[in-house]
Amino acid sequence: MGYNQLSYLLGFLPLVLLLFSICPKRFRRYVLAGASWLYFFLCSHYLIVYLLGTTVWVYFMGIWIGKLGDGLPESAAAASKKPYRKQAVAHQAVMLLANGALFGVLFYLKYTGFFVRQLNRLVVHAGGAAIIAPRLLVPIGISFYTLEAVGYLLEVYWKRIPADRDFIRIALFLGFFPQTMEGPIARYGDTALQFSSPLEKTEKPGDGVPRTLEEMTASAMRICWGMFKKLVVADRLNIIVATLFGEYEKQNGVLIIVAAVCYTIQLYMEFSGMMDVVIGSARLFGIRLPENFRQPFFSQTASEFWRRWHISLGAWLKDYLFYPVAASTMAKKLGKRLRKKSERYVAKLAVSALALTPVWLFNGLWHGAEWNYIFYGIYYLVLLILELALEPVRAGFYRRTGIHQNGRGATLLRILRTWVIIFTGEMFFRAPGLRAGLCMFRSLFHGFGISRLWDGTLLTFGLGMADWTAIAGGTAVVFLYDLMRERGFSIRDWVFARKLPVRWALYNALLLAVIIFGAYGTGYQAVDLIYAGF
Repeated sequence: MGYNQLSYLLGFLPLVLLLFSICPKRFRRYVLAGASWLYFFLCSHYLIVYLLGTTVWVYFMGIWIGKLGDGLPESAAAASKKPYRKQAVAHQAVMLLANGALFGVLFYLKYTGFFVRQLNRLVVHAGGAAIIAPRLLVPIGISFYTLEAVGYLLEVYWKRIPADRDFIRIALFLGFFPQTMEGPIARYGDTALQFSSPLEKTEKPGDGVPRTLEEMTASAMRICWGMFKKLVVADRLNIIVATLFGEYEKQNGVLIIVAAVCYTIQLYMEFSGMMDVVIGSARLFGIRLPENFRQPFFSQTASEFWRRWHISLGAWLKDYLFYPVAASTMAKKLGKRLRKKSERYVAKLAVSALALTPVWLFNGLWHGAEWNYIFYGIYYLVLLILELALEPVRAGFYRRTGIHQNGRGATLLRILRTWVIIFTGEMFFRAPGLRAGLCMFRSLFHGFGISRLWDGTLLTFGLGMADWTAIAGGTAVVFLYDLMRERGFSIRDWVFARKLPVRWALYNALLLAVIIFGAYGTGYQAVDLIYAGF
């Protein structure tokens, strides 16, 4: 029951909202917890034991870590001294046990098959018998709620937050149904306290968003906006994307570019569209989830792109992987040694590269157990290190040429350059394997065939002129919407400033656009949510 299906939009969500609304406030979070577990069961059946087991594990391990941390000094150096040494060792050991078990389950379920396949290549090459990989079913959302759980336990370990003794709050933090499939990956401070009991005194008691008629309407329209992106653009593009990537050996250079651009647009329209549905669904219940996109295609560098795309994953990697590695003893020693032998710039670059390496290897592997995902992480790792390394060269270029760095022309060129980086990366990301991705990349440089763009070839992949018109029109509408947001213009405020008949005309226009131009019905197959597979 995906967020884009009628069973969710017209069945499950309205029923839960009705029950939530008629219940006394003190019972509402229990309604959300029950609905969240029911949703997970409907999607994954008995695999709900993984979510329930994770919730119980995190609840008790968080309390244990909190108890062991009581009385320890804030400074790691002070905690390592004799009076605290045993307690500090036990504190760290329990944290490693708790998080090791969480990652162990995740890696066993998602990556066992991948590593067995790699091992079999070596075994068979050496003349041995291949190992039979176990057939494992992976519950939905495990990559998302595992990172939330690990982040919470690390926050408790670092004494940034106290261990939560409210089981329902932990359960909703990890398993709130609107974010079960695709995130966003929330930190404890982002959402957990919004699930507090109305009688409990917290910094963020009760609802995170006032449940006014205006807010409820805005939430419903955001859901509708997300469905516009998904049905009008993303699902149509799936037809040509599946064909071009599935038959990549037959395509020439220009069609490989078409494949890369179409997939990038499809991925953005679907993922950001589903985030609109997710965030809109949560706000119907007064819960504010963190935003996951901020106009990423206006980025001027690869690093800026990743600050705007899948923001919650990037923030998690920065807080729980990049900063700890950058602040580690090894990084400090490396920086100190290099500062003695070379310039401060070289030391900073080396420490940054050291901290970025595990971040991007993890990022690639998190998306899936395939070599093209690992390559995708390495691709951005190399690009980000090059950005840091070439920063003095870039600054010197603008200084010597007198070109205004923030001028319109220079800004546009940097944006277009970043588009090339994005499209190339997504080509490898979507390719059916690393070899296929490399083959597609080589195809860019021979037999280009630009005439394929206007000779009718694009109409032979399952999309007619009406489909391409809907795709172009829908993409243009979303681009203009993002452009206005990028310039600080609030569409929501503008709409709510209109008179009631105008507002309802706009609401109905959006709803009718989804109904009339959406890709569904005869001739279209339902398209699974892309990020639900990660």
